[in-house]
Amino acid sequence: MLPELDSDETLAGRRKVTVGNASIDFDAGKKGDALIVAVRCQGAGKIRVRVRSVHVAFPLECLADQVSTTYNQVGVGGANRSGVVSVQAPSSVRWSMTIGRGEPAQEETPTATTRPS
Repeated sequence: MLPELDSDETLAGRRKVTVGNASIDFDAGKKGDALIVAVRCQGAGKIRVRVRSVHVAFPLECLADQVSTTYNQVGVGGANRSGVVSVQAPSSVRWSMTIGRGEPAQEETPTATTRPS
């Protein structure tokens, strides 16, 4: 039940299926690398993921009858340093996490579309 990284991304930390709160250490990356936090969860409830070293946090809504995976990429200053990801989760949710390093995603240029009159 562990989320997978893309073939061009490197592993920095991993946590097997867990119930409740936990913290995961992750290794430093190369300067300019983005931090990838992939979380897989199942069970009714909301979990909160916090990456302390870069002051980033995000909630995830997990569903009782569905396994869902969310990938978040952090490309802010200091994301190449080692750190800790903390997860707060109710006992109703099973979750696992893979932390990786990779090239920052390219920002997509906004496009405008016109509608026929």
